[in-house]
Amino acid sequence: MEHPVLETRGLTIRFGGHVAVNGVSCAFRPGTLTAIVGPNGAGKTTYFNLISGQLPASEGQVLLFGEDLTRASAPVRTRKGMGRAFQLTNLFPSLTVLENVRLAVQARAGLGLNLVSLWSDHVELLEHAENFLERVALTQRRDTPASELSHGDQRKLEVAILLALEPEVFMFDEPTAGMSVDEVPVILRLIEEIKAQKDKTILLVEHKMDVVRSLADRIIVLHQGELVADGAPAEVIASPVVQEAYLGVTRNG
Repeated sequence: MEHPVLETRGLTIRFGGHVAVNGVSCAFRPGTLTAIVGPNGAGKTTYFNLISGQLPASEGQVLLFGEDLTRASAPVRTRKGMGRAFQLTNLFPSLTVLENVRLAVQARAGLGLNLVSLWSDHVELLEHAENFLERVALTQRRDTPASELSHGDQRKLEVAILLALEPEVFMFDEPTAGMSVDEVPVILRLIEEIKAQKDKTILLVEHKMDVVRSLADRIIVLHQGELVADGAPAEVIASPVVQEAYLGVTRNG
């Protein structure tokens, strides 16, 4: 049987005496969108950080296409095909919207992060960058420094950068957080488009259960750093363990 695209085996991290993610084993396959849910402090973003390389694991493994990347840096994981959109935007604030995306396009094309590169020689890449801006409805802001964008537009720019990197694994950490109601559909439509390609693997941390219901093929639930449920959305949402973890209902009260 072929390897899953992405797999975590017994993934664990400790901060002092606190175990933030505890022995999480999970496999993710192409063409699927897995929503990762759980109450605040459940370990969702920490789990993302362990997968994408922002945090070193205390124990366990992260495998991409069967290759052990547990000790690999975040940039190496990106080059191998892992793409991450951060809950807090991760942009070059002094560069324009277009320059931010064009750097990602250049990096994907193997040209490095060189802004002085002769862009007249790379018209096709520049058009590529413009296309990603169009997809996130930011064409009119192309010459605006990223630092001057609203929070919602910064999130859209971050998604454009992620699309430009063309990863095999897309990781979205609350992609619609801080967006106005009319901005949210742009991002959800893009995630739906990626999913429709059927060859990409998508992980989504999301608090809004309506978003989870509309997009997810599968839900995994973290609670106090442990994987407590994994399955089809309707079944997971209805399970007592999720009701307890999500609604804060305790067995003794």
